[in-house]
Formats: sequence, C-alpha cells, structure tokens
Amino acid sequence: MTIAYACILFMGLFPYVAAGIAKKGFEQYDNSMPRAWLAKQTGFRARANAAQANLFESLPLFFAAVIIAQIQQAPQFKIDLLAIGFVIARIAYLICYISNWPTTRSIVWMAGLACVVAIFFQI
Repeated sequence: MTIAYACILFMGLFPYVAAGIAKKGFEQYDNSMPRAWLAKQTGFRARANAAQANLFESLPLFFAAVIIAQIQQAPQFKIDLLAIGFVIARIAYLICYISNWPTTRSIVWMAGLACVVAIFFQI
C-alpha cells in the first residue's frame, strides 16, 4: 500500500472522529433520531457536526486525484507528499472548526484544496 492509499483510508475514516466529537459525552443523546439531535446542538458540537459534513464532502475529489494520479503513474513521492499535506490540512481544519477559528479554518481549507489540485497537476 502506498502512503497516498493509506491517506485515502485515513481520510475515509476521519469524518467519524468529528462525529464522535459532536456526540462527546452523549449528553441527552437520542440515538433513535441522531440527525435531529445534532441539528439542535450549538457550540463545539454544532461545529464538529458541520466539520464532519465538510470532511465527507472533500473526499470524492481527493480520492479521485490520488487514484487517477496512481493510474497515470505520476511520481509516487509527489503524490504521497501532497496526500500527506492534504491529511495534515484536514486535521488542522477540524481543529480550527471546533476551536471556532474561522479565518484560520478557511486558510487550511484552501491549503487542502491546493494539495488536491496539485496532485492533478502531477498527471
């Protein structure tokens, strides 16, 4: 397994970290209606839930970039490095979202997107 493929696996599971943070402590958590319960949350729980959605939304383009670059036999070192950059940016994104740092969050979001675009330019 390449490092980039490991990054795909990690990112496929990472949104569930945000989901766990949103449900932290399960205070009055309603497992029969989890989305309705999450929709009523505020503060860090609401931000973690929003981060979860955004993390899922970012996956298709990242997955496609890595897989297409691998199929096209782009330089593996560059694919791996950019995939790691994407993962780091997305971890920072979650931290910024939960911490309510919107400007920094936007900057790291753009850094993650730049990594994905750069992977396509390796083809």
